[in-house]
Amino acid sequence: MDPIERQPSPSARASGMPMTARPPAAPCAPGEEAQSAQGAAQGAPLAAQASAAWRVLLWLWHELRVGLAIAVVAALFISTMFRDPFARTLVYSLCIWLSIQLLIEVGRSVGAARQRRGERPGAASGSRWPGWHFMGPWSVAAAVAGYFVGSLLADWLTGQQQTRNPLGGDPRPLALILMLSLGFTLSAVYFFYSRGRLATLQAAHEAAQRSAAEAQLRLLQSQLEPHMLFNTLANLRVLIGSEPARAQAMLDRLIAFLRATLAASRSGTHALADEFARIDDYLALMAVRMGPRLAVRLELPEALRALPVPALLLQPLVENAIRHGLEPQARGGRIDVRARRDAGALLLEVRDTGCGLVADTVAGGGFGLQQVRERLAVLFGERASLTLHAAADDEGGVLARVRLPLPAP
Repeated sequence: MDPIERQPSPSARASGMPMTARPPAAPCAPGEEAQSAQGAAQGAPLAAQASAAWRVLLWLWHELRVGLAIAVVAALFISTMFRDPFARTLVYSLCIWLSIQLLIEVGRSVGAARQRRGERPGAASGSRWPGWHFMGPWSVAAAVAGYFVGSLLADWLTGQQQTRNPLGGDPRPLALILMLSLGFTLSAVYFFYSRGRLATLQAAHEAAQRSAAEAQLRLLQSQLEPHMLFNTLANLRVLIGSEPARAQAMLDRLIAFLRATLAASRSGTHALADEFARIDDYLALMAVRMGPRLAVRLELPEALRALPVPALLLQPLVENAIRHGLEPQARGGRIDVRARRDAGALLLEVRDTGCGLVADTVAGGGFGLQQVRERLAVLFGERASLTLHAAADDEGGVLARVRLPLPAP
């Protein structure tokens, strides 16, 4: 939405309002567009591959960091007890532990898949932990099988034959190593179980928080709608006795405005272009009552039109500017609504040229301002804010500024 300036009146609203808009920017040359598109097409797959590789590395580190620490501790213990070279023992320890962890992951995935198949259709999906009745015996088998598989792999890597024969020689060293493998395996399995359990509880907690936040937002929104409606009906009641024709026009605008905003008020979020359209509808409603005392300017850059914002976020600020800024002045004034980027944030500004800040506005009072602040706190926490300032130019008035975090690309 390019900048739009209006000097509305009842007759202008009925016949169509004149608008002035900036001319569109000159388009790029065809060759420049082709080169830009070709560069973007070549760079996108490389960026996607790098991102995928980075995610794989992060996952491997997340899964293997505990096992690597266990392998180093086991290598220190065994090399000290049997007086073997630490480097060779570390190779065997790493191979054995990676084999054991691979078997644990296979067992956990297979057991979780069997558990999901056994759930009733439509039931809530359970966690990836298949239960100790399955993972207990599987862990014992993984410790024994992982020892021999990993030891044989280390034999092949080092070119030596260090794997102990379970059917010959002194069985005590083999039994000790198997007991160590079993102890480390059960400890690691319990760690994975605890980590998964904690993640499940955290996900449930976050879901409960989201549900509570959504309920609070619905409550705040249900409070906002009658607040705006009551103010409009009070103004309509005044006009019915003094100016019936304008009251009829205002009632028609009110019906159209409520019809247009019904879907927006139930959606939670919508595009910034829709937010500006609802503000335009509301100001059209106010223009019927105020006539030439209300001028409007809306500025929405094309690049920001599709950004998601909370529905009807700016309407209380515009209503506050009209009620406390312009209406007390006999000459009225102008409402400016702007959107722009600033240091990785989205700035939404509502400025009036009215009578300026008053005591209750400075203190943060008023239902509309409180409602906006509470919605921002629930949705974005400390990443969003609402501030009020006296306008810095000669026209006077108040500037209300909402700062929102930009959505992740």
